Amino acid sequence: MSDTSSPFQPPPFEEPVFSSEDELEEDLEDEDDELDDDDADDDADDDEEENDDEGEDENVRVGNDVAGGAARAVLEHVARSIVDEPEAVVVEVGEGRSGVKLSLHVAPSDMGRIIGKRGRVAQAMRALVRAAAASEGTDASVDIVD
Repeated sequence: MSDTSSPFQPPPFEEPVFSSEDELEEDLEDEDDELDDDDADDDADDDEEENDDEGEDENVRVGNDVAGGAARAVLEHVARSIVDEPEAVVVEVGEGRSGVKLSLHVAPSDMGRIIGKRGRVAQAMRALVRAAAASEGTDASVDIVD
């Protein structure tokens, strides 16, 4: 056997070399100073951007900023994908005890598809909607309405 390492084995472990504690502290202080300088530059940029937006409306919502927006979108998408009449799918949003309450309305002929055998489809949709709501930091419940 030779002492050369094979291409399939990692090289032997080498002990890391540490600098003295004084050098380490100086390096950390330098990094902190650099970070503080970057933060000051960012704050100045933010102030300039705020001044540029003076004429715009401050109450403009972007994306799914509505309470339960992601949960509603997930429920509506999944329900429309399952049913035969996607145009008949309606999702109403209301406030529940612990979060958002979503009421799902579908055509009477699609109720069986939405509920599924032994309610498995409905339970799976509820789990997806809860996960979507949790990503927004809230809770959601789904009611399937006749």
